[in-house]
This record gives sequence, structure tokens and C-alpha cells, in this order.
Amino acid sequence: MLDRIAIVKPEDIEKRSMEIITSELGGRTWPEPEFSIVKRCIHTSADFDYADNLCFSENAAQLGVEALKRGAHIVTDTRMAWSGINKKKLASFGGEAHCFMSDEDVAAEAKEKGCTRAAICMERGAALPGEVIFAVGNAPTALIRLYEMIEEGRVKPALIIGAPVGFVNVVESKELIMEIGQKAGVPFIVPKGRKGGSNIAATICNAMLYQL
Repeated sequence: MLDRIAIVKPEDIEKRSMEIITSELGGRTWPEPEFSIVKRCIHTSADFDYADNLCFSENAAQLGVEALKRGAHIVTDTRMAWSGINKKKLASFGGEAHCFMSDEDVAAEAKEKGCTRAAICMERGAALPGEVIFAVGNAPTALIRLYEMIEEGRVKPALIIGAPVGFVNVVESKELIMEIGQKAGVPFIVPKGRKGGSNIAATICNAMLYQL
């Protein structure tokens, strides 16, 4: 049985994986840094649908890279996404990753207002100084709140990664972000449809960080 297993050195596993992904894409390419994002999303999920469902607004990935280079912060809607971000690399440019989901005052305010903690987390992120990238991998309500705040002129994100996963208001919330992004000039990266997740949100952040 073991004779079927190729021996690959640990340091070569990711490189070999990327070679396989590139080969199976059959010659399809994207301009960088979009291509790196597409490949890393496939690498994280083993799902080639990301080659077709990732939607980038004009220059969104490059604008995200430039914001990170200037020290932009990243706000996530889950601890899982927060945990997956390369915080050492982010900090080397002056940025910080934030997730307010477990803060007691966030839970209390959400209960008082009758909304989700994810929505309140977006409000907390909007209050941070400097540029902010919002990386949403779970809660459609986070994207809906971002849409509302952009409409109200309360926030203009450096980039929105809109990657909630699931069935209830997921597709609709992504469409809202793409709509307001085009209208208000807010860059976005969105995997259209039901797919996404905290791992995908973190992967997109890291793919941009690794360009620096």
C-alpha cells in the first residue's frame, strides 16, 4: 500500500500542491495578486469551484495589498478567521487583526439591540483608527451591517472580503456588498454563491500578506 505514496519533503509539500493546482487549472491564469488568491483558496479547500466563483472588484486584491503595506488592520467576524491570519507578518507592517466576538460588551449590546454580535463587531471595526479590511467568513449579518454603514457614510473599508458560508441570507448579503462596493467605490473580494467560510476569509488575507 505504501508504495503508492510519493515521498515529499515537508518543505516541498506546499510547492508541490501549488504545482498540481496550476496544472489542473489547465492553463487558466489571472493577473497577480488575484492568481495567488485563487490558488490559495483552492489549496485551502481542495475545491476548484473557487476558480469560477471568486469575484474581484477592479484592482481589489492589489488595493488590499497596498493597504496592508500601509499598516491596515483586519477585522474578522470569527475567532477561527482571526486565528488563521498570519499576525506576525501583519504586525511587521504595523497592522493588527481584531475579533470582538467574545467581548462581553459586544454580547450585551447585541442583546440590547436585538441583533447579532457579528453586526456589533463590524461597528467596532468601523471605529478603529486608520484603514480597515473586513474579513467576513461566517455571518451574513456582518455584511448587511457593513452595507448599512457604508450607505450611511459611517465607514469606507479599505477592502471587504465577503465570504460567509451557508444557506440563510448568504447569497443575498454578498450581492449587497458587491452592489454597494460598485456604488461607493469600496473594493471587495467575494466568493459568489453559498461557499466561503472563516478559513477562506483568512486564506485571502494571507495570500495578500504573502505578496509583501
